[in-house]
Amino acid sequence: MIEIISGEKGKGKTKELLDRVNASVSSASGNIVYLDKSQKHMYELHNRIRLINVRDYPLDDCDEFLGFICGIVSQDNDLEEMYLDSFLTIAAIETDEELCHAIEKLDIISEKYNVKFILSVSRNEAELPDCAKAKIVISL
Repeated sequence: MIEIISGEKGKGKTKELLDRVNASVSSASGNIVYLDKSQKHMYELHNRIRLINVRDYPLDDCDEFLGFICGIVSQDNDLEEMYLDSFLTIAAIETDEELCHAIEKLDIISEKYNVKFILSVSRNEAELPDCAKAKIVISL
């Protein structure tokens, strides 16, 4: 399952994502991972949540990012949820085609390995392609 929190930059998507991830700790039986473009929110996350700074790794495009996600999933059989802040930035997504490709692949990974993905996307709902609009749970 994929859920998207959408909205322009500065509308509060990261705060919403942080609130959700911290609230999920009490009900999650497996592990939770939070991917971001920096360590900035490290002290805002519950200590059971693993923070990964994507910029620490040499990822140049969307397919490399998806491979990175597969690597994380393959190393943690207890992974239950993955939160991706600044998704377009950390996944190096520039076009609607790349966004649809990434969502399609994340759907496959989610179904096969039973991992829920929650994405923060810095675009208005109206600017998103149909493949992403169907996944929106919060539009800010």
